[in-house]
Amino acid sequence: MKEELYEILKSAVEELKEEGLNPDIMLAGPEFLKHAAEIIQDCQLAVYEIKELNSDAVIADSQYLGQLKRASRRISIEPLFKEREMWEEIQRV
Repeated sequence: MKEELYEILKSAVEELKEEGLNPDIMLAGPEFLKHAAEIIQDCQLAVYEIKELNSDAVIADSQYLGQLKRASRRISIEPLFKEREMWEEIQRV
């Protein structure tokens, strides 16, 4: 799951950079932080925990946060949990 999460995070950062933005901040829920702690250390973003985000995170360019909708990307680990559950169910059958 760490590899998938790293790819999702990397993709969100790259999308913002391609749009000419400088992603430098992450707002993340506690569930997201619990599963992504190792990965986040390498991403060079200022990280802030926001309880309400739970298993989601928002990566943004802090200069434009709140001003431009395209200045941030929201990602979630929830789909990864569902995929893992599905594969575990298939393996049990």
